[in-house]
Parts: sequence; structure tokens; C-alpha cells
Amino acid sequence: MFLPHMNHLTLEQTFFSQVLPKTVRLFDDMMYELTSQARGLSSQNLEIQTTLRNILQTMVQLLGALTGCVQHVCATQESIILENIHSLPSSVLHVIKSTFVHCKNSESVYSGRLHLVSDLLQALFKEAYSLQKQLMELLDMVCVDPLIDENDDILNMVVVIHSLLDICSVISSMDHAFHANTWKFIIKQSLKHQSVIKSQLKHKDIITSLCEDILFSFHSCLQLGEQMTQSDAQDNTDCRLFQKTLKLCRFFANSLLHYTKEFLPFLSDSCCTLHQLYLQVHSKFPPSLYAAGISKAQQEEIAGAFLVTLDPLVTQLLKFQPFVEVVLDSKLELPCELQFPQCLLLVVIMDELPSQPEDVQTLWCTESQVSEATTRVSLLKAIFSSFEQCSGELSLPVHLQEVKSKGQTEVAVTLYQHVCVHLCTFIASLHPSLFPELDTALLNAVLSANMITSLLAMDAWCFLARYGTAELCAHHVTIVAHLIKSCPGECHQLTSLSVLLRRLFFFMTPPQQVEFIQKFSPKEAENLLLWQYISFQALPAELRKQTALEVSRSGTAECRKWLSSSRSLGELESLNPVLSALLAVCNSASEALDIGQQTAVKEVGSQLWALLNIKLVTGQPYVQQTLSLLLPLLGFFIQTLDPQLISQVITLQTSLLKSEPPDHVRLAVLDFLSSLGKLFIPQAIQDKILPHLSSVFASLLADRNWLLEQHSLEAFTQFAEGTNHEEIVPQCLSSEETKKKVVSFLEKTGFVDETAAARVERVKQEKGTFWAPFAKVTVEEAEKSSLQPSAKRARHELPLEEEEYRSALQAATAALEAIESLLQKSPPPDWLLTKMETLQERIDKLKHHVF
Repeated sequence: MFLPHMNHLTLEQTFFSQVLPKTVRLFDDMMYELTSQARGLSSQNLEIQTTLRNILQTMVQLLGALTGCVQHVCATQESIILENIHSLPSSVLHVIKSTFVHCKNSESVYSGRLHLVSDLLQALFKEAYSLQKQLMELLDMVCVDPLIDENDDILNMVVVIHSLLDICSVISSMDHAFHANTWKFIIKQSLKHQSVIKSQLKHKDIITSLCEDILFSFHSCLQLGEQMTQSDAQDNTDCRLFQKTLKLCRFFANSLLHYTKEFLPFLSDSCCTLHQLYLQVHSKFPPSLYAAGISKAQQEEIAGAFLVTLDPLVTQLLKFQPFVEVVLDSKLELPCELQFPQCLLLVVIMDELPSQPEDVQTLWCTESQVSEATTRVSLLKAIFSSFEQCSGELSLPVHLQEVKSKGQTEVAVTLYQHVCVHLCTFIASLHPSLFPELDTALLNAVLSANMITSLLAMDAWCFLARYGTAELCAHHVTIVAHLIKSCPGECHQLTSLSVLLRRLFFFMTPPQQVEFIQKFSPKEAENLLLWQYISFQALPAELRKQTALEVSRSGTAECRKWLSSSRSLGELESLNPVLSALLAVCNSASEALDIGQQTAVKEVGSQLWALLNIKLVTGQPYVQQTLSLLLPLLGFFIQTLDPQLISQVITLQTSLLKSEPPDHVRLAVLDFLSSLGKLFIPQAIQDKILPHLSSVFASLLADRNWLLEQHSLEAFTQFAEGTNHEEIVPQCLSSEETKKKVVSFLEKTGFVDETAAARVERVKQEKGTFWAPFAKVTVEEAEKSSLQPSAKRARHELPLEEEEYRSALQAATAALEAIESLLQKSPPPDWLLTKMETLQERIDKLKHHVF
């Protein structure tokens, strides 16, 4: 077409601004006509067919005319200022988008009659394609004049970029190469004019679109990989398509990386999208439980070409506070499939932080109140919280590839190993100013109700004890010891602290151990509470012997003191730490005890056992605890125990198991039973012991509790291998099912035949069904524990029944106090009032019995 040779501004004022709006309206009218009449298209209706083909032909010509206009401007030697031709890009982009939308929807628009116009639609698409390429060439020559009044030139460029962004969303599934080139142009123009348009661009829209395209191409890549893996024959076409799609993934990821780097200060409202991108990608990639089933070779290809771009993206975002607040949001609630990727992300961040300035480390490692509704937790707290949520991945367990040292090949490590090693590495490089945050995070995690989280924190703490100074280790041991002594009663926090104390004690130097012994002398009865948790193997030989004797003497003295005084059930509970300390000596320093001291321990144990009866044990939790300590203690001296006492123990165990005691009692019973394998039972009492013994073993081996089942099998095997009474062994196997379990245990074969895929599916279902935030057990709840003793009274003042009444009433009072506390914190559930009225009726009935 012919256009007069005049400057751009004159051309805009006299032609473009006058003609192009009318051209756009004409194009829209034709598009409306096409859409309206397309459903009537058929090979029989020649009139509509001719009309539609004529319209399409006119549209092709119109696009050609617009292409001529763009080429004319490009051909001039004059520099191009966008404001001087602003009608041209906006009109052309509108027409291009409408054309692509129509082509994309053509199958539904033409209702199965697409073949009647497909040649013209193809021509229309090609013309629009050519027009856009020509327009992008023109726009590449444009200079934005920052001096234009009211920033019109800047706004025009912003409109152009966002119009191209809209076109991207249309053509994404039509032509991958064209789609990528359009994105390349958008990024290029955004960066070219960055200084003048950076505050006008809709960065969130650009980031969101890029992330959507990354995910779409990534999922397409995974689908192709799955198809190739499932197919026996290797299809070269699929392989090429896989490579092409993977290349597209990498292009989009690099584009995002480049754009994020240049416009980071403007991306505060895009941080959630970027965070989700990382999580979504890793949720679909091995070793995630929800990953696609692709081959090892494909995994390596995707990781090497695409995933490697995500870690630099995270590095760029480390210094950006809005990203920190999104990742560490205290109210962040993720679905099951994103919890594992969140843990991986936090580990990546932890790896990168040591190379960052102190202020960036502080930003990530300290808590902050972002707003009234939002709190940012510390990275360390987030690590433990996220790790806690990966129950499925830990139990399977999933494996990650990791290089243990430079120059070596990758090895598979479990998630636990992965997090633990990286956490310890991070601790070693942590800035000293952040040590208080580290101490707080480790202690809170150790006190967690989740066992595996508590264990991770203990491992990290033990690393800190070895890596740090001897003084730091001693200081931590002292703090933990004081915390244990301040615990109000039996609770999971006390259990975790006791394990930590036992482990840390091994890292103390002998002089520090001497100081600890002086500070918490075992000669003082109140310190036996601590010594029950310490392994004497941590002490040097001479110090071990000396300390074990002191604990033994102090413990037996306390037992004799109790036995010789007026006794009550409440005071019996106070002996449990003493008995536990004596058991610790027997288990880890028995060689330090001479014959006389061993006899003393055995005698007090036997005398205490004589006080127990079935009614007392079944009615009082802390008496059950006493029994659980006496059984292994007596088992330690099994060779020298009075046969009549052994008979009494077995008889009581038989009766006790009928009342279904707690697990810890049954485990203690198993401990004692396993020790009987070393003993030859005198002929005179065999008839009293052996039948009961087979009955107890049969009952415990039939237990469905997996933990008790495992310990039962171990105890039975130990007994069967050592006993001289082989005739009793078959009597313990009361059923075919029990026999099969024992045989499977001895042959080390699993009870359930489960494929790897079935196991993954089961773990996913379990995680989805059972995962929930773990309840935080407060100190108040620990104080109300059922293991708390009843009031201390002299035995002659209160008969046994009155002591039991007091204990039951205290338990009921504690339960009511717990409900009262809950009512102060949150509104009651609808059913609470009905339940309380039922309780009131029961109390009224009990009153009549009292009167």
C-alpha cells in the first residue's frame, strides 16, 4: 500500500488517528458477524459459507494493510517516538489479539464445520503472526521520550507491554515458539525502558503470567516424561517434544529470574506467587510423594536444565523483606503436598544465609510483629515446624541426592539426614548475635510434642555441644538439669529433656563432670531425680565407680527410710525417681557395685515388691510406675532372687494383664520375662511358675499394639534362646497366627507384602487423614497429669479406700479446672452443655449414696 512521505507526527495526526479507529471498529464488526453466523455454516448452505469466507478474506486483507502501515514507519530513517505514532500500536495490538482469540476458539465457533474455512483461518493466523512480528520490530526501534508532558509516551509503552501480555495468554497453547518470542520481547522492552516505566508497569500481572507459563510448561514436560516412561518403545518424536518443552521451561524460568532481578523493589505483592511457584514445582518432582512417575534420566535432565534456575531466584529474594514475611508467616497453612517443598525451600534459604550480610541473617532469624494480624517467625522455628509436618516423607522415608564432600559422587540420604546435616552446618556459621534465637528455637523444638522434631533438635544441640566450647556445653547441661528439676510432673517435655541431658553429659570434659557432681551431688536425695537420667558410662572409670556407689547408697538409704516410716500411697510416688536412679546404676555401672551393695539394692526392691497387690496396682497410676521400675530392677538380680518371690511376681503379672494395664507396665513385664531365660527354675516351683509364664507370653504375643508386638517378639526370642525349659516354648505360641509372627520375626521377613507404589499411596492417605498441628501441652496440663500423687498423709491416719477417694476426687477437680480454662480461651462447642447436664445428674445420684 502507498502512504505519503511525511514525518511521523503529521502521519499520526492526519491519517493514523483518523483512519485506524474506524479500521478497528470495522474489524470488530466483521468479527461479530463471523461469530454470529458461524453456527449456521454447512456445506449445503452456500450463502452463509460464501459470506463467511468473504469476511475472512477481507480480514486477511485488512491485516495486510496494517502490516503495510507498520512497514512504512519502520522504513523511514526518522527516529521513532511512540507518542508520535501512538494510534498505530494500540490499534494493531487490538486487531492481533481479536484474531488470535478467534483462531483459538475456532473449533467451538464453527461447530465441526471448521474444514469449510480452515484455509482462510490459517491465512488469517499467518497474517496476524506476520503483523505482530513487524510490530515488534517497529517497537524495538522506539525511543521513549521522558520529557513528554504528563508522561504520555511512558503510558503508551506500558499499554503496549500489557497488550502483548494479554496476547501471550491467548497464544500460549497455539504456538510455543511464537509465545516464547513474545515473552522475550516483553522482557526486553521492560528492561530497555526500565528507568521510565518501572513504576507504571503492572508487575504483579507480569510475574503471575510468567509463573503460570512456567508451571504449564513444567507440567507438560512431566506428562511427556510419564508417557515415555510408561511406553516400552522409545518414540523419537516424544523425545524431541520433551526436550523442546524442557527448553521452554528453562527459557521462562530465566526470564523470571532476569525480570525479578531488575524489578525486585516493585514485587512486594508478587512474593506469594513466587513462593507458590517454588512449592508447586517441587511438589510434582521426585522425591515428593506427589511427584510424577518419570525416569531417573528425565529427573536429571529436568533438574539440570530447569530446577537449577529456582535456587538463584531464591537467592535474589533473600534480601527482600516482603518475601521473608510470606515464607515465614506464622499463619501459613499449606496443603499436604506443599509441606515437603516448604521444608526443602527453608533448607535452601538456610544454606544461602551464611554468605549474606548480618542484617539479612538477622531479618530471617528473628521474629517480628508484621501487623496486628500477622507475625513473622524465625527461620529456625519455621524449619522445625515445617519438618514436623513432613510425617509421610519421614516415615516412608523419601531420599534426596546429596554430595557429602567435594569430588565425591552423590549419595542418597533420608529427609532427616538432609535437614539435620544442613541445620548443623548453618549453626556452625551462625552469627554470634543470633545465638539467643538459636537457643530459644532449639529448646522449644526439644519440648515439642512431636517426637521426631524433638529428636532433630537434640541432634542439633549435641552438634553444638561438640562444635562449641567446653564451657558452653557445661552451661547447657546445667540449664537442662535445672529445667528437669523444675518440671511439675511426668510429661513429654520431661522425657525429652531427660534424653537431652543424658546425651549432652557424654560431651562434658572430666573436670566439668566433677563440677556437675559437686553441684548436683547424688548424696542429696533431691538430686537423684537427675541421676536417673544419666548414663554412668559417660564418666571415667574411677569417677564412674565413685558416683555409682554414691547414687546406690543414697538410693537404698531413701528406700529404707521410707520402709521404716509411716507410709502412704502419696509418699510411695516419691520413691519412683529413687528406684529409677538405682536402675540406671545397674544398667550402666553394675561393675562398680560390690556384693554388699548389690544385696542392699536387691533387698529394698524385694521389700517394696512385697507391699504391692493387684488392687493397689490397677487403681493408682504412680503405683503402676513403681511396679514398672521394680520389674527390671528385680530382673537384673534374677539369678539370686528368692524363687518364691519370682513366683509371686509371675502370679501378679498374670492377674495384672487381665486388667489391660498401660503400655509402660506391659513393657516392664516383658523386660522381666526376657531375663527369665537365664534362670533355671527349681523343680519344686515349676508347676507354679511355668503355666503362668506361658500364659503371660501368649497374652503379650497376641497384642495388636505394634510397639508391644515388636517388644514381645524380642523378649520371647531372648527367653526362648536362653531357657533350659524348652518344653514351655511351644505352649507360649497359642495360635497359628502367633506362630507365623514369631517365624517371620526370626526369619526377618515382613508381615505385609506391599509394593513400593502401594506404600507411597498408603503414606499419602495417612498423611492426608491424620496430619494435624500437634497440640502444645502446657505446664498447667502437665501439673494435672494423672501421674501426680495424692495428698501426703500418714498411713495410720487414712485407710487405703480414703486415699483412693481423694485421688479420684482430685482427678475430677483437675478435669473441671481444665474445662474452666478452655472456656476462658475460646467459645464452647454446642454439645458441651448437654454433657455437663449429664455429669450433673450423675453427681446428684452419687450424693444419695453418700447420704
